Amino acid sequence: MLYTVRELAINPGENIRKYLSENRSRLVKPIIFIIITSLIYTVLNHLFHIEDGYVKYHEAKNEAPAAVGNIVKWVQNHYGYANIMMGVFIALWLKIFFRKQNYNFYEIVIMLCFVIGMGMLIFSVFAVVQGITHLNLMTFAGIAGIIYSAWAIANFFEPKKMMSYLKAPVAYILGMVTFWIFPIIIGTVIDLVNRH
Repeated sequence: MLYTVRELAINPGENIRKYLSENRSRLVKPIIFIIITSLIYTVLNHLFHIEDGYVKYHEAKNEAPAAVGNIVKWVQNHYGYANIMMGVFIALWLKIFFRKQNYNFYEIVIMLCFVIGMGMLIFSVFAVVQGITHLNLMTFAGIAGIIYSAWAIANFFEPKKMMSYLKAPVAYILGMVTFWIFPIIIGTVIDLVNRH
């Protein structure tokens, strides 16, 4: 695990490409990595009582819990699974933005498991600092996570092209937005069905 973290921190693109093409025993398996790192963040989140984590959602007062609120709460309590689902949406956008690359959809999802897992470790560091200092740092954690993710994704696809460092954060953010549109649509439909 520590070797995987070190390699992904130093040169994520090269190490993930090697994982996909040569040696799958050097790094922790991607699904296990994202679940373990998400679990670390979840434990620290609860330990230091950082209730909203990096996802904030507030329901209107005096209303029964809406389906959208329940779905968002589920995401907040199951970061590992939610991150894998979010990775699927980000992968769709990356496949569009980097369509000239020879990576298939599943290889992009594997890359994102490593990248999002490292993002969870970044959030974990900020959670520990916030828990000790009581300063609200999760906004900075979000920025640091997106910066790392954009760098790692660009480093994976086209590390020598400046355009890839612009396309990567746009695709990443579009993937996150697309992911969050679905709970809103699903929750709204459930609420409408329940009212009728």
